Amino acid sequence: MEPNQTVTYFIMKGLSDDPKLQAPIFVLVLFIYLFVLVGNMGLLLLICLESHLHTSMYFFLGNLSIVDMMSCTITLHKTLQMFITGDNKVPYLTYMVKWYLFEAVVAIEVLVLTTMSYDRYVAICRPLNYKTIMSYKICQLLASFCWIFSFLHYIPQIYVAFRISCFTTNVIDHFFCDLVPLMETMCPDSLKLLRLLTNTEGLMVYIIIPFLLTVTSYIFIIRAIMKIRTSVGRRKAFYTCSSHLIVNTLLYTTFFLQYIIPSNVLGSKKMFSLFNTVVVSLLNPILYSIRNEDIKIAFRRRIRKCTANIFCSLEGRVIKVSMEN
Repeated sequence: MEPNQTVTYFIMKGLSDDPKLQAPIFVLVLFIYLFVLVGNMGLLLLICLESHLHTSMYFFLGNLSIVDMMSCTITLHKTLQMFITGDNKVPYLTYMVKWYLFEAVVAIEVLVLTTMSYDRYVAICRPLNYKTIMSYKICQLLASFCWIFSFLHYIPQIYVAFRISCFTTNVIDHFFCDLVPLMETMCPDSLKLLRLLTNTEGLMVYIIIPFLLTVTSYIFIIRAIMKIRTSVGRRKAFYTCSSHLIVNTLLYTTFFLQYIIPSNVLGSKKMFSLFNTVVVSLLNPILYSIRNEDIKIAFRRRIRKCTANIFCSLEGRVIKVSMEN
């Protein structure tokens, strides 16, 4: 393709160009995708079915499960399609729509995690007012804000990107539709406004402000935990925040490596993108299930109910057959 030309489609390079790695990568990506869907769907159903999980913490965790499934589907859909059909072309409009959806979904995840840190702050620092402050109506308003604001927030960027028609190449060295690899294909002279939006308003709302709010919440949380007199009480209070803290640490570490550090320092950032968009979604249901006693109790109760229903159904069929004979 000649420089300074418009494009009608992009060519995705995917995760690897090595033919020997195509089959193992496909199996790995498919396994991860199915695990993310099953794990998050199971967690979401458990939260919906078990009444004692109808609290603010699990309400936001349910939102996080939906976001994880959406994020994984948006990022891995084209990768799996490329392995099956061999078609690595993405129409220009399709690329822009998928990029917009991906950015919005990741922004929702960041805001939901930030809201969950506030929820943990209220639970530990103001336990007597917890049910009043984090009422169901307040939780609905906070979740609605996360979703609506995230989809509205990226409209200026997608509008500016749509107006850029000058590209040096139509080859995207990535495995999903993202902004950074797209900007690398655009003519430098046409990127000023888009870079300005990305490096200022984008980073502030997307990373810096949520990070500072999360850190502030945990400063107050740690101070409150240290004031607890018994070691058992401190350990229990910290344990309730541990899963959320681990997820945030992984998320912001990969954000820093992916978006803050220049590409010439780390080279290809596809592995960081894979970790940020897929592995974090994979770890969420695992961390919140293994490290959460309420989830484990609800899961065991649901298994016992399903097992009992199966045995009752089988027993009924046996009685019916014996009566007929």
